[in-house]
Amino acid sequence: MIIVVQIVLVLAVILVSFALMRGGSNARHLAIRRILLAIFAVAAVFSIFFPEVLSTTASFLGIGRGTDLVLYATIICFFVYMATTYQRFHSLETSITKLSRRLALDEAEGPVEHAERSVDGHSREGRR
Repeated sequence: MIIVVQIVLVLAVILVSFALMRGGSNARHLAIRRILLAIFAVAAVFSIFFPEVLSTTASFLGIGRGTDLVLYATIICFFVYMATTYQRFHSLETSITKLSRRLALDEAEGPVEHAERSVDGHSREGRR
């Protein structure tokens, strides 16, 4: 039974990683994250008040102790956090790159300004 749980956990990690990396932070992904967070909070509170249920669930799944089940869930949550953080940083890097390129183009001298500067020897601002 433990091999089944291990396969399910590995598949969960793979599926969650792909699901979080493929899309942006749209409303659907935000809703899924909020639902998962609510489920996690309810399960955490429930396991605090009824720890024997956690141990029973773990033994039903073929896991030795309830604390091991919590460890496996924590590992999955950590991987989800890593995936979403990577996605967020990648999005920020893309936005910063686009902004930098736009600023560089907006502040670049046009060919007419460059020609006037080389003929006069100084910029238009110096003439004011």
